[in-house]
Amino acid sequence: MRVFVTGASGWIGSAVVPELLAAGHEVSGLARSDTSAAALEDRGVAVIRGDLDDLDSLRRGARKAEAVVHLANKHDWGNPAESVRAERAAVETLTSELEGSGRRLLLASGVAFRVDGRAPTEDEPNPARGPQAPRGGTESLAMEFVDRGVHSVALRFAPTVHGPGDHGFIAAIVEVARRTGVAAYPGDGDNRWSAVHRLDAAGLVALALDASPAGSAVHAVAEEGVTTRDIAEAVGARLGLPTRSVAPDDVADHFGWIGGFFAMDLSAGSDPTRARLGWTPTHPTLLEDIAAGAYDGAYDGA
Repeated sequence: MRVFVTGASGWIGSAVVPELLAAGHEVSGLARSDTSAAALEDRGVAVIRGDLDDLDSLRRGARKAEAVVHLANKHDWGNPAESVRAERAAVETLTSELEGSGRRLLLASGVAFRVDGRAPTEDEPNPARGPQAPRGGTESLAMEFVDRGVHSVALRFAPTVHGPGDHGFIAAIVEVARRTGVAAYPGDGDNRWSAVHRLDAAGLVALALDASPAGSAVHAVAEEGVTTRDIAEAVGARLGLPTRSVAPDDVADHFGWIGGFFAMDLSAGSDPTRARLGWTPTHPTLLEDIAAGAYDGAYDGA
């Protein structure tokens, strides 16, 4: 297929692109800088210059493609409302361009919060709806277009897509430990985060492109739940720092913006995804990556 990828040079996208090329797809990618464009061209990817605010570039990419894999996101934690606005506008643009064509739209989403005290499954709808919801409610928006001729598939990634070079949530937690001199966890540390290695997630995206039915969701989750205490202890062991609890009322002050996320339980399973797509994660676990030094580099912002 001709596949247009947004975020093609990003953390997940740069691993997805080789998987798509190896599967025989013809790939085009959105690039907002000369550096990103050159990196994509070196891999044999056709470059479409633009970004999430350049909606015409999204239309151009989608118009020529048989499938769109939407992975880009601003991730502006200093201005989350702007990230939500941009994501909503981007998906509105892509669904409008694909409407009535039967073409595929795979879009990045996240595992949902716990439902009635249990981890959500792939078969449950994402509760985030509307323009002001997390990610602009774009998963629900895309699913509304299934009946309007768009083959929408939700890619629900674990809160940590880890690996050497990761600059996301775990990198932010490691940086807090360096700055404060303690590897901390919220409360009793029993809340859990699901996790997946970047390369395992990339392989799943390629499988989902070929085999996921319209209106479905896949869970890019290799580990259902790693406790925040275990994460903190692994960080402390790697950095040579003590580990301790932070009282719930002090989480925001200690951790900053990442504290609200670190205090959530974001566990999730992936048994249906594995069974339906034949996906078997094989790369290191989150704690193995931390112990091996995947987060030893300087943090440059999520």
